[in-house]
Amino acid sequence: STTDSPVAVETLADVPEHVLRGLPEDVRLFPSAVDKTRLGVWATKAILKGKKFGPFVGDKKKRSQV
Repeated sequence: STTDSPVAVETLADVPEHVLRGLPEDVRLFPSAVDKTRLGVWATKAILKGKKFGPFVGDKKKRSQV
């Protein structure tokens, strides 16, 4: 018999408050379409090409850190 260890699922409670406050209008966090244990960024309506968002707050990370 194999025992599967529970998989940790990322929730909104895991997201720092400044990230939630900094989300652009019409952008939400929902379960990822790629990895159901993680949150993904979803648009609630079409975003026009070239649309700029910001300013961003938080810690800058290298690609290898995320």
